[in-house]
Amino acid sequence: MLTASSALLLLAIGGYAALCLLQPFATCRKCDGFGQRVRYRRNDTPKPGKVCRRCHGHGKRLRAGRRLHNHARRLHTDGTRTHPTDRKETPPWQ
Repeated sequence: MLTASSALLLLAIGGYAALCLLQPFATCRKCDGFGQRVRYRRNDTPKPGKVCRRCHGHGKRLRAGRRLHNHARRLHTDGTRTHPTDRKETPPWQ
């Protein structure tokens, strides 16, 4: 039987996996989704800053769980054979 703490951990991991499946992108933490750092002048009026280096001006970032999922899927796709090798084909010269 699972203890309460391991059941809670599995529930949290499952919830994060579902979140990464439904919403793979989240707002950028550095620019708060604006796409650039907002700077303020001396009289406290905002002025546009430089483009955010983390999200490249999109305001969204890919979640870490989704990045892991994409990497695992790419590894599986690259490592899987596309054509089965169990069939015996005769060479054209025979």
